[in-house]
Amino acid sequence: MPPEALPSLLEVATDVRGLMTMPPAAQDPEESRQYFRRLRELAAQHELAELSMGTSQDYRVAAEEGATLVRVGSVLYGQ
Repeated sequence: MPPEALPSLLEVATDVRGLMTMPPAAQDPEESRQYFRRLRELAAQHELAELSMGTSQDYRVAAEEGATLVRVGSVLYGQ
């Protein structure tokens, strides 16, 4: 959903605890940083504590940007 739609969602979904993002696929994990940072800022604006962002390919960058949950399937199970 676009960021500008979040306030409307939060008005009706009062039990939302956080946000999730999947940035475009990229070879360099640093390319994901801008998306993770924006999500962190958006969550802070709305006082949401959870950030689900990052995958096996870019989880370190996601953690640096405040991820509380990451998805690391291919690191654990191979590609």
